[in-house]
Amino acid sequence: MASKTINPTRMELTRLKGRLRTAVRGHRLLKDKRDELMRQFFLIVRENKELRAKVEKGIEEANRAMTVASSVMSPEMLQQALLYPKQSATLDMTFRNIMSVSVPVYEFHTKNEDAASIYPYGFAQTSGELDDALGALASVFQDMLALAQAEKKTQLLASEIEKTRRRVNALEYVMIPEMEKNIKYISMKLEENDRATKVRLMKVKDMVLKDAHKFEA
Repeated sequence: MASKTINPTRMELTRLKGRLRTAVRGHRLLKDKRDELMRQFFLIVRENKELRAKVEKGIEEANRAMTVASSVMSPEMLQQALLYPKQSATLDMTFRNIMSVSVPVYEFHTKNEDAASIYPYGFAQTSGELDDALGALASVFQDMLALAQAEKKTQLLASEIEKTRRRVNALEYVMIPEMEKNIKYISMKLEENDRATKVRLMKVKDMVLKDAHKFEA
C-alpha cells in the first residue's frame, strides 16, 4: 500500500523515479564497498591471528628467561640492574584510508640506534638469562605494535561493515521497495485519470455530435 500522503501527480512520479535511480545506484556502490571491506577485514583478521601467535610465543620466551634470571639473581640485584634504562622511544601515529575508514599506522623510533642500548647494566654481575629476557622483549615489541595496529583496524573495519550493511539493508528492503510501490501507485492513478478523462471527452464528443445533428435537423 502506498503512503497516504503521496501526491499522485506526474511531477511527483518524475521525482520518485529520479530518487529510485539514485537509490539503486547507491545500493550497488554500497554493496561493492561492503564486499571490499569484508575482503580487507578477513585479510587483517588472518594477519592478526599470525601476529598474536608470534607475540604470545615471544612473550612466553621472555617470561621464561626472566623467571630463570630471577632465580639466579637476587631481587635487589635484578631491580638495581633494571633501575636506570639507557634507551628511550617515541611512538608516532599517522592514518591510512581504507574504503573511507581512517585506520591508524604506528611507527616506533628509538632514541639510540645502538642495539646494545637495551641493556642498562654492565654484564659482569648479571646473568645471561636476563640478557635473553630483554632481547626477547625488544624483538617482540615491534610485533606487539603491529598487533595493536591490526586489532584497531579490525575494530574500525567491523564497525564500518556493520554501518554499511545496515544502509544496504535499509535501501534493499525498505526504501527501494517503498519507492517502487509508490511509483506503481502513482502510475496506476495517472492511468486511471487518463482513462476517466478519455471517457469524459468521448461523452462530450457524443453530446456535441448529438447537438449538431439536432441543429441540422
